[in-house]
Amino acid sequence: MFESIDLSLVNWSRAQFALTAMYHWIFVPLTLGLSFIIAIMESIYVRTGSEEWKRITKFWMTLFGINFAIGVATGIILEFEFGTNWSNYSWFVGDIFGAPLAIEGIMAFFLESTFIAVMFFGWNKVSKKFHLVSTWLVAFGSNLSALWILVANAWMQNPVGMKFNPDTARNEMMNFWEVLLSPFAINKFIHTITSGYVLASIFVVGISAWYLLKQRELYLARRSILIASVFGLLSSFMLIFSGDGSAKLIARVQPMKFAAFEGLYDGEEGAPLITIGVLSAAPGETTVHNVKDFSFKLEIPNFLSYMAFGNFDAFVPGINDLINGNSERGIIPVSEKIERGKIARETLAKLKDARDKQDMATYEELKGKFNDPEFNDNYFRYFGYGFLTTPINAIPSVPVAFYSFHIMVALGFYFVLLLLLVLIGLFRNRLENNKFLLRLALWTIPLAYLASQSGWVLTEMGRQPWVIQDLLPTMAAVSHINTSTVQITFCLFAVLFTVLLIAELSIMVTQIKKGPK
Repeated sequence: MFESIDLSLVNWSRAQFALTAMYHWIFVPLTLGLSFIIAIMESIYVRTGSEEWKRITKFWMTLFGINFAIGVATGIILEFEFGTNWSNYSWFVGDIFGAPLAIEGIMAFFLESTFIAVMFFGWNKVSKKFHLVSTWLVAFGSNLSALWILVANAWMQNPVGMKFNPDTARNEMMNFWEVLLSPFAINKFIHTITSGYVLASIFVVGISAWYLLKQRELYLARRSILIASVFGLLSSFMLIFSGDGSAKLIARVQPMKFAAFEGLYDGEEGAPLITIGVLSAAPGETTVHNVKDFSFKLEIPNFLSYMAFGNFDAFVPGINDLINGNSERGIIPVSEKIERGKIARETLAKLKDARDKQDMATYEELKGKFNDPEFNDNYFRYFGYGFLTTPINAIPSVPVAFYSFHIMVALGFYFVLLLLLVLIGLFRNRLENNKFLLRLALWTIPLAYLASQSGWVLTEMGRQPWVIQDLLPTMAAVSHINTSTVQITFCLFAVLFTVLLIAELSIMVTQIKKGPK
């Protein structure tokens, strides 16, 4: 199953999956948030009977439909890549990872795809209330779809509710509810969908600001800004709260990621939080672990300890502690984890060999080890480390993790300030005269996408080298296919997705310039 590893194949497979995922995530967050904004707008229309609110709803619904259609296309390709490019991963944990994806397809996708037809084509064909219910169901369906995808991703970050079957060399789900309701899954779902709500709010505010600048569709612009700003501000508070929860969970479950996104090399009590920093490497040194220091940084004393453990004096382990070990803190060095992982792999190989040779006595003895809690706690839990050749392999890209985290957080607080200023300007009837703020709102739209992408870069790159934390590294998860095949499909997908993105932007801009009917 894991006999040979072609690093070129690994890198190209990672690049292709990253390409697909990042393009897909351009479309998803707008779908998540805009669906609820539309549902709120239509609720106001049904309650008031105002044709202007119907006109506003149908305008944003058109933009939603353009985005939704292209997002579905990239999502389908993304799921197929688990089988084509990552078959070892699919074999190793397919029984667990496949369950939420199957539920997503059966339940959530069919829910939204069924009622989206009513939402778009049911005007004047069904009653107002039934149409409104359909719109709300599309919103809930799209977010429910995200739930199952995020549960699967959260399990990869923090594998729970499963047991390894040595006969099949696969992990099998033992407790579905533990997978679904793990703190990591719940927090990831809340944090991800609220980030989509904020992005959609910025999108609506920005487009509406353009109408105010052009002195067009003033009623639509003012009402849309009101709905989106309130929705975005409320979502921002939940986003900040869930972000704090994410940091605490990452510090406990993925301490290397936590140390990397703060550039913390040596652990300390009362660790400071770096608010702004520029990483520097020693001359001639380019590997990740040789990024030595900061050429510039601003810190908040003790705040990283509080962010991680809710205690200003808590000890936060750094990269060196996690790599070299810290006996005083009970941290095992990676070199020891590698040896334990190799023992787990060797035990599995011997079991397979004994089974093939029909040596049932040895087979039963070795199989018993995988049912032994002591063996699982001390050896199998480090199974993935057995693939690493050096402890350095366990360190993610510190610059990527550090900058993506700080860009995401800084922009998140900026969005709160912007939405607050826009809402204040609207209530004071000064927004239309504040050309600077309107232009700022318009140009913030791409920044919302940058923040959203940065969050996923941190999530996926920050946990490297793991596909499944501590159990399976990326290098061991790929399919045994020709590298050239991946290179060709990478180029094809890059062209296809870029064309789709250009097409969406072109259609969106054209529709926005036309305005509502």
